[in-house]
Amino acid sequence: MDGTVEAGVLPQPFGEDFRADPYAVYARLREQGSVHRVALPDGSAAWLVTHEADVRRGLADPRLSVDKKHAGDGFKGFALPPALDANLLNMDGDDHLRLRRLVAQGFTPRHVEGMSTSIRAAVDLFAGRLAARAAQDGTAEVVAEFARPLPLKVIGDLFAVPEADRERFSGWVLTMLDPAGREELARAVGEIHRFFTALVAERRAAPGEDVLSGLIAARDLDDRLSEDELVSLAFLILMAGSENVQHLIANGLFTLLAHPEQAELLRQRPELLPDAVEELLRHSLANHTAIRRFPTEPVEIGGVRIPAGDTVLLSLASAHRDPARYPEPDRFDLTRADKAHLALGHGLHYCLGAALARTQLTLGLGALLHGLPGLRLAVREADLAWTTTFRFHALRALPVSTAATPPPAGGRSR
Repeated sequence: MDGTVEAGVLPQPFGEDFRADPYAVYARLREQGSVHRVALPDGSAAWLVTHEADVRRGLADPRLSVDKKHAGDGFKGFALPPALDANLLNMDGDDHLRLRRLVAQGFTPRHVEGMSTSIRAAVDLFAGRLAARAAQDGTAEVVAEFARPLPLKVIGDLFAVPEADRERFSGWVLTMLDPAGREELARAVGEIHRFFTALVAERRAAPGEDVLSGLIAARDLDDRLSEDELVSLAFLILMAGSENVQHLIANGLFTLLAHPEQAELLRQRPELLPDAVEELLRHSLANHTAIRRFPTEPVEIGGVRIPAGDTVLLSLASAHRDPARYPEPDRFDLTRADKAHLALGHGLHYCLGAALARTQLTLGLGALLHGLPGLRLAVREADLAWTTTFRFHALRALPVSTAATPPPAGGRSR
């Protein structure tokens, strides 16, 4: 394509074929070229970038801004109030670095290592509950019993969010990311807004040693961020720190159970667990696209000229299955030599919670594989329910069993 198509009907790759097998759709697109002008499900137009080399360059290109002030008229996104929208995913340059520095200390590898004892205790708690449920009922559901509550506890403890509120928050986020309609979306966003406004007010009145109290002090004592930035930053970290890790754990465990020879290798050689985590981040990442970008000036990507202000989607899922970068890219192989990936970002917007996510994934999967011998899917792969949008591909539930009898044959691994 020459990048000059303005009129006519745009391709819509995110339909039934995509929901059935997104990776097959990405493969067809890559064969046709790296950059495609497509229609998103809401009818707006975007440029979808599929080749790994172009995605990698795009993630680090300062001309591709995440700030919506650079967006053209066609962009449609979440209608978030200012108190939730002034976050790192909408900021570049100095403003991004200013806010990032306010919380970065709490997410460094050294700080996360200091949290390992409490994280391991949380892992043991929820793994024990999962095992007890499987022993009692014959099956257990990993998302509800383990993948969701673990990161909610870890990130909730960092912000001292009352335990009674954590599940409600997770439910609102799930609705916001995959709403049934505009009314449901507006209701979820409104609940999240009210929740964080109240939480900040409560913590301001009774500060503690948590991350949120530190942000409030930076706002009230040093004036290093606005009130909207304070609330938005808390919202982003809690949302990303719970939702993303949940999907990493669920998708990751499913991939291991769908490849029993790899799971067995990991049981026999637990020292390979860090390698397995990196391969899972490449192979099974739930977040299929990076946060949308808007060129601040005309740019050329993959030989296609993209005008300033257009919406650009950098496809992480397609990049991770690009045969030009990875030999046999659809094969899950925890001994793969090239373990580099873009799952946690590249450049300025590299994931703030990367070390925390890796630690939870490593400890969580290790506990499930080694603490629950005989762990297997309790249903056919074809019967698993997925939430699949152009943004992400994640399991809604993952029923498992520790019984010796396998589920009926059928389905395929993703």
